Amino acid sequence: MVFSSHLFVYYFLPITLAIYYILPRRAKHGALTLLSYVFYGWANPYFVLLMFGSTVVDYVCGLAIVGRLGRGKGRIRTLPKDGARSRGQKVALAISICSNLSLLAFFKYFNFAAGNYNAIVSALGLADMQWEGVFRVTLPLGISFYTFQSMSYSIDVYRGDARAIRAFPDFACYVAMFPQLVAGPIVRFSEVSEQLLRRAHTLEKFTRGVAFFSLGMAKKVLLANPCGKIADTVFDAGSVLAPDAWYGAVAYAFQIYFDFSGYSDMAIGLGLMLGFTFPKNFDSPYRADSITDFWQRWHISLSSWLRDYLYVPLGGNRKGPRRTYVNLAAVMLLGGLWHGAAWNYVIWGGIHGGMLALERAMGKDSAYRRLPRPARIAMTFALTAFAWVFFRSGTLTEAFSYLGHMVGVGAVQPGAALIAGIVYRPYYVLSMSAAAVVVWVAPQTWDWTRRLSAVRAAACLAALWLSLIALATQAYNPFIYFIF
Repeated sequence: MVFSSHLFVYYFLPITLAIYYILPRRAKHGALTLLSYVFYGWANPYFVLLMFGSTVVDYVCGLAIVGRLGRGKGRIRTLPKDGARSRGQKVALAISICSNLSLLAFFKYFNFAAGNYNAIVSALGLADMQWEGVFRVTLPLGISFYTFQSMSYSIDVYRGDARAIRAFPDFACYVAMFPQLVAGPIVRFSEVSEQLLRRAHTLEKFTRGVAFFSLGMAKKVLLANPCGKIADTVFDAGSVLAPDAWYGAVAYAFQIYFDFSGYSDMAIGLGLMLGFTFPKNFDSPYRADSITDFWQRWHISLSSWLRDYLYVPLGGNRKGPRRTYVNLAAVMLLGGLWHGAAWNYVIWGGIHGGMLALERAMGKDSAYRRLPRPARIAMTFALTAFAWVFFRSGTLTEAFSYLGHMVGVGAVQPGAALIAGIVYRPYYVLSMSAAAVVVWVAPQTWDWTRRLSAVRAAACLAALWLSLIALATQAYNPFIYFIF
């Protein structure tokens, strides 16, 4: 089930909110968990069993870490941050991390590993050793998100950043909560642990949630979808002129931003309607003036997760410049692989990791930093759009072919100019122009919804109304991050 669907807007959401607010406090989390299982299992109910199993393992490990497994009622205190950890606590943490990573590795990377194995043995002339009969693994929806989120629970409890949950319905609700379940933001346990115990349900919070959801829906339906049609047309053409190739790359950059940030806005809005405050996930990333700045603004919940749970434990920048560069590259390569089981994503991560290392090596007094800020923003966006080609292309061959067209060295077939007759139609040019205005000029949803006047509330409702009208006429409505 997706947010931008009539099924969700007209049926699931109203029923969920009605049930949630009718029930007493002690029953809210159990009901929300069951409703979230319905949301998640709508396409494939069997995946609910997988998530439930992961939830049970992490719940038990959390109690084992704090030494409360099998004990009666009583307040669970936070572990001291600087205290020593016993072998049993370390084993419990290891079980939690290994079980989550094993799930992710099997379901997301088994097919990738099998394909690479077959390619290697074929190249070595050992084609008879290929795994021709190996079964194909179906990727469960949102597994990259909920495994990272669930894993943060045991890590936060182990570190002393949060206390374990005794009530299983509360923890199951944290893992399965439908707003951020399948495409983020990745909500760390320490960020909502107190909210799971107590939170306020106010009209102001609910109203802001409706505004967030409305603007997120508008981003998705009114901007991401038409930009996606442009990108699909250009990328699938096979042969395009250089200006059209750049136009298609920019269209995809807009699509993935509005698709993902729109979903995040809707998720944050739904969380507010349920009384939760989720962290900000986007901070105008295309206004960044460096790749370092970009990753402080783009998918903040993932970049901060990788920083705190991977980069810092690897040593961060505490072990000298060379080790810092290696750590940056390693984290971004793994970040690319997190997005997808293909070499395209690894190269995309490698580009960003290399740029992060280069910018750190150049320092703050480099010639680049002395350029005017608008020039730095333009260069950063151009590099980001260039790298997005690997993200969008189905294969490395397609990616390098498209990049060749962007720099004017690719072979252009007769009729390539006909693409312009499709992608430069007034509707698409208007959509791209509106997207550019929102990207570089308009205020952020996070800031704009802080104080809702009557005019702003009317604007939000108008955006939602237009989105629902457009949704009824659009056949093209993908969510890019659902496949991650």
